[in-house]
Amino acid sequence: MEMSYSRVYALTALIWVLFITCRLGSLNQIPHEFHDNLSQSPSSNDEIRILIGILTLPEQHQRRHILRLVYGTQTVAGAKIDVKFVFCNLTKEDHKLLVALEIMRYNDIIILNCEENMNKGKTYIYFSSLPGMFDDVDVGGLLEPPYHYVGKIDDDTYFRLESLVESLRPLPRNDLYYGFVIPCSSMDPFNRYMSGMGFFVSWDIVSWIKDSDIPRNHVEGPEDRVFGDWMRKGQRGKNRFNAKWSMYNYPDPKSVCSHELWPETIAVHLLKKQEKWIKTLQFFNVTKNLKPSKLYHLS
Repeated sequence: MEMSYSRVYALTALIWVLFITCRLGSLNQIPHEFHDNLSQSPSSNDEIRILIGILTLPEQHQRRHILRLVYGTQTVAGAKIDVKFVFCNLTKEDHKLLVALEIMRYNDIIILNCEENMNKGKTYIYFSSLPGMFDDVDVGGLLEPPYHYVGKIDDDTYFRLESLVESLRPLPRNDLYYGFVIPCSSMDPFNRYMSGMGFFVSWDIVSWIKDSDIPRNHVEGPEDRVFGDWMRKGQRGKNRFNAKWSMYNYPDPKSVCSHELWPETIAVHLLKKQEKWIKTLQFFNVTKNLKPSKLYHLS
């Protein structure tokens, strides 16, 4: 008996469904490496990882509040940036309580095993302690350092993170020493050393600081000059980058290290008073992305 047209149509449709199902099943046999490549973000291997350590004092609660607002509202595509506040051991009971609350709320504090100081080894303890604090990261099956670059900056410096990342991204990720070269009149990054307003080094230099006797045996003295001595004696920082004049001191008071605020800024230093912070943040229009809401008005 001949099949009706409707049965032929149904049988044909069933055959096509079986064919497509088998075909999709064969696609599932594609090697796992291919699937991994598809699921992996194209920029994941290119993501730049930066640790910013702000060396400050336990009692600077208000300053940390401003800095958390300043850095917490900045986002940079293709970058992982961790900002930490760095102290030595806490000795006062009120500091222990308040800082513990900050840690519980923000988890952005590093407490070093040292006595609080400016020029007696805090910078050395900071850098030499980092390899023991952070583990390597797995990137595409390969272990890489936790950060490409580590910064040591002052708590009166404002870094514009997107500008910083754009500046660092094309630079070498090994043996790098980056910042504002001293003296202020010099543009030669090999002249002396990078200013304490904020400088960055690649992770291999951080590891070298931990293991080398050169920094271990020379920790006292003006911290940033001492750091430059380490680089010179250890023949490190062969890749140097002077970010002047995108890094500079606040224009008031006027000095050879300062100039007017301008759009190409990476960092502004010497924001020691709140009014200087306000004027700087207003200049860069940091609240431009504030979303309208029925809950507030700022006019």
